[in-house]
Amino acid sequence: LLKLDVCAFSGFKIYPGHGKRYARVDGKVFNFLNGKTEASFLMRRNPRKICWTVLYRRKHRKGTQEETVKRRTRRTQKFQRAIQGATLENIMAKRNQKPEVRKAQREQLVRAAKEKNKDKKHSKAASKGGKSAPKSKANKIVKTNAPRVGGKR
Repeated sequence: LLKLDVCAFSGFKIYPGHGKRYARVDGKVFNFLNGKTEASFLMRRNPRKICWTVLYRRKHRKGTQEETVKRRTRRTQKFQRAIQGATLENIMAKRNQKPEVRKAQREQLVRAAKEKNKDKKHSKAASKGGKSAPKSKANKIVKTNAPRVGGKR
């Protein structure tokens, strides 16, 4: 078996017959792959800031093929449920109706509401007597003062 060392600066493997060993005064021994790594170490360069070193590649997550599969974020799912006034079946039935049918139903409801309001007004007019005439004029004025929609005509 081969005894492989690891470069103290670059982090690369050092095969037998290659590299340099550097012993500091305090007794600590460093193995370097070549003169380039030794010189960089002696210039006190930071291997995490030099892009060809193993430490740089680890720090910046380069070349990790196991982590290429990114975690999928969960998509928010559309979910329908009943609203306070209506059940889900009622809502779905209304949605699936044809627009003409829905329009006819709406018009019918509007007509019924208008007739109900007319009946209320007539009953109030009958109960109050003479005071009903000015009120009806005031209502007419409000209707004429309502803003016109749709720009210039």
